[in-house]
Amino acid sequence: MNLVDMKKALFDGGIVGAGGAGFPTYAKLSDQAETVILNCAECEPLIKVDRQLMTDHVIEVLSGMQMLVEAMGAKEGIIAVKKSYTASIEAINSNIGNYKSLRLHILPDIYPAGDEVVLIYETTKKIVPQGKIPIMVGCVVVNVETVLNTYNKVTSDTNVVSKFVTVAGLVNHPVTVEVPVGITVKDLIDMAGGVSTEEHVLLMGGPMTGRICSQNDIVTKTTKALLVLPPTCPPIEKRQRTIKHNLRNAMSVCSQCSMCTTLCPRNLLGQSIKPHEFMRAIANGITDNVEPYLNSFFCCSCGLCEMYSCHQDLSPRRLLDEYKGRLRAKGVKIPDKQGKGVADSMREERRVPEHRLVNRLGLHSFDIPAPMSGCPKEIQEVKLMLRQNIGAPCVPAVKVGDTVTVGQQVAAPPEGALGTCLHASIAGKVTAVTDNYISVHA
Repeated sequence: MNLVDMKKALFDGGIVGAGGAGFPTYAKLSDQAETVILNCAECEPLIKVDRQLMTDHVIEVLSGMQMLVEAMGAKEGIIAVKKSYTASIEAINSNIGNYKSLRLHILPDIYPAGDEVVLIYETTKKIVPQGKIPIMVGCVVVNVETVLNTYNKVTSDTNVVSKFVTVAGLVNHPVTVEVPVGITVKDLIDMAGGVSTEEHVLLMGGPMTGRICSQNDIVTKTTKALLVLPPTCPPIEKRQRTIKHNLRNAMSVCSQCSMCTTLCPRNLLGQSIKPHEFMRAIANGITDNVEPYLNSFFCCSCGLCEMYSCHQDLSPRRLLDEYKGRLRAKGVKIPDKQGKGVADSMREERRVPEHRLVNRLGLHSFDIPAPMSGCPKEIQEVKLMLRQNIGAPCVPAVKVGDTVTVGQQVAAPPEGALGTCLHASIAGKVTAVTDNYISVHA
């Protein structure tokens, strides 16, 4: 399949980055790509999706990678897998010899190995210029589930109607399930045998970058995990603090030890982000030098600074995110400035081992298998959110009372806008169409 046809297939199939960001995959593809990198780093602790897909669907994933490499005319595809994923590595080694353009790269067990800038450096030693995208260095990064969806679309014209989600933490039976897009968080909890304690907080996504949610929240194409966590663990306590609280703490106790910068993965790759300088500026009301504020644009929000590095329990990432949002709201653009272009000579020694991070988060007891399962219950209703990815929200193509089948297109982005099509994940009748979602009842 050529590049034009591949892009059309991915657009029509509703395929977006399944690893969290949700960038429309067709828009990533480029004939300027030299290297296609499969991200099997499972960046966040406790999430078990990609390693299991890599084991259970290795032929489909490797074939999908070969398709993408050929469509873009790239020189090679790199299968990047953490060294602790031994079952995945074994499955790949047993089959990769059948794919002439692919090679395996074993990643260290560090966080955030799944950040695409870190991943590109680990696999190719290329440094993405700060504020730029991977294609600037000839790379395209794709998630395991995204590639599986690509294979299914190309080989059997199957649109994205389901999502693989890990449900872990304070549940009776941790599990990774394939579920229809549009079910509720409560449905996920039921599939894991319910919560094991009344005292808990729900987190959509991983402990480092996820968000607190409720049982009524909806699974979308980018949902990777649902974690049921103790209210006293650091990932929950830090998220429940207000910006005012975080700012007051920064003003009162930040010692300027600079550990947040020393261990910052983007700073270690020569970017201008320096969290300790930002903390100094906001804590002391420094306004004559705007660099610390503008450099906040280069923060990748991985959360290491506040969840691991800071020994004073401060929250640089939360404050950086707040200021980035305020700057964007004022129309401030990402600065067009060069970083160092070289990695720090101490980078290898300063990478954070994932097992240490899990212990620091107080989540070691939850880092257990979550075996793969099909959807264990009959789904009677789904709510298909019209905004499920980066870009424009979809425009409904159905009305209340219409009957739809699984995989039928029910919405599409406006003509010429960035986005992908949306499809019914169960068969049934359309019961609601709003500006935000389409409901289907079986």
